[in-house]
Amino acid sequence: METKRPSDSLTIMNELVLPNDTNTLNNLMGGRLLHWMDICSAIAAQKHANTICVTAAVNNVAFNQPIKLGNVVTLQAKCVRSFNTSMEIYIEVWTQSLSMPSKVKCNEAYYTFVALNAEGHTVHVPHVEPLTEEEKKLYDYALLRRQQKLLESGKIKLSEAPELRKQFDTWMNE
Repeated sequence: METKRPSDSLTIMNELVLPNDTNTLNNLMGGRLLHWMDICSAIAAQKHANTICVTAAVNNVAFNQPIKLGNVVTLQAKCVRSFNTSMEIYIEVWTQSLSMPSKVKCNEAYYTFVALNAEGHTVHVPHVEPLTEEEKKLYDYALLRRQQKLLESGKIKLSEAPELRKQFDTWMNE
């Protein structure tokens, strides 16, 4: 089976916050940001899978800082782990006023996508090979998030999620 690096799916997208994108406080509306995040994440998923991908879940969205009217928003997404037919995409969002020299990280999230063929049937996706410490950390945590989702939905029991159980035990013994 084909193997890819997270950097192979790296997608960077820039948007300018215009008046139609904002609320009455001149901050970017959360729904508009989620829309942009979904597009950027979908592109990263499709680059990884080389096929059509659809959003299956969005979790761990954190809105840490408001994004102001006139700011440039930079979205950066990459595939951090794949399973059989699904993959997890990590996305970071940065905001920058054009009058300021530096960007500020304001949001991040994890999106799950499923790969489909032209008939709408699921297809296998390439394996992800993490090399850097950051890539390995994101790779490992993706499995924990997946096991947690499956556990919460009743699709598996805790005994079928050894990595998640080990993490729970670690937290309990701290």
